[in-house]
Amino acid sequence: MMIENILIVVFLILLIHYVIFLSKIYFGLSKLTNKVSEKIPEEIVSIIVPFRNEEKNILNTYTNLTSQNYPQEKFEIILVNDSSDDNSLQLLENLPKKENVFIYSVPKDYSANAHKKRAIRFGIEKSKGEIIVTTDADCNHKKDWLKNLLKFMDKETGLISGPVEFISNEKLFSKMQRLEFAGLVITGAGLIGSGNPIICNAANIAYRKKVFDEVGGFTYQMNLSSGDDELLMQKIHRDSGYQIKFALDKNAIVSTEANPTLNDFYHQRKRWASKGLFYGDHLLLLKLVLIFLFYLSLIVQPILGFVLSTKFFITFLISLILKISSEYLVLKKGTDLLFETKILNPFFITEILQVPYILVSGFMGMFGNLVWKDRKIKR
Repeated sequence: MMIENILIVVFLILLIHYVIFLSKIYFGLSKLTNKVSEKIPEEIVSIIVPFRNEEKNILNTYTNLTSQNYPQEKFEIILVNDSSDDNSLQLLENLPKKENVFIYSVPKDYSANAHKKRAIRFGIEKSKGEIIVTTDADCNHKKDWLKNLLKFMDKETGLISGPVEFISNEKLFSKMQRLEFAGLVITGAGLIGSGNPIICNAANIAYRKKVFDEVGGFTYQMNLSSGDDELLMQKIHRDSGYQIKFALDKNAIVSTEANPTLNDFYHQRKRWASKGLFYGDHLLLLKLVLIFLFYLSLIVQPILGFVLSTKFFITFLISLILKISSEYLVLKKGTDLLFETKILNPFFITEILQVPYILVSGFMGMFGNLVWKDRKIKR
């Protein structure tokens, strides 16, 4: 009886913590604003695009970026080849030269273990802009994307997190990924609105170069394959006096294809989960561990219902109902702000499969041994 009561208290504490976490996201979304100046920044902007084996996408990305509705003299595009072994580089080099487009290849011995991050840092070193914008070579960009992203940049802002969206086909797996990824973007937006920036996506961020230098850039992360986005954002929030903003504008969205296979999806999420161990804030790490344990409790509680007491079926149902209802409210609010309503269609089946996927990818991410762009990497 004593053990049962202790476990019930533990499960309820995990549930309360998770509901409070979702509440912060919900109310953080309410604090976001799109009422900003329509003026573009005075500073020169450098768009940095790292790429590896992107021959299928690189010309589309090039066209999107060179066609931006933005004064050509105010921005440059830096495409950085990270050891491609396909025709990506050749395709770019065969294009007519443009004054504001520069193509580089990262030397092989340049921070060899940092992969994508080394390409971004190499691009920053070659850049002349005071504002750095990073995006991915497999993304689609609307003509007014840059303008609508950077209208959120003011003198007090150090970093802007922009929205990213998965393009889905008619297959259920693709639709589920689109919803799940939208949930991550909405979570990141709400946390920024609540003053607790944790996650963002390097496919669509902008930051001041002087702030990047001020917090040490990627100096303490060059042994990691990822972290060019949220670890940097957290450092700027923690170690500088600048604000973090979310670009609450549908026209600032960049889109990219969903993962074609379950294996690709697994390796992507495992890679993302691996960053959590290197968050510099120990309290944040504790909160993430509690969220992981809450998800684990959703597996453990029904098992205990069979083994120990039917009371655990009740705590399981309470946990499940509150989880589903709270997450739906957050997703509905975020979707109304950024995405199409139909994105919520596969909500219930996604909810069911979300629990095992988070547990597996989160657990396996702790051990490294990741795969990215045909590379096997430790971290």
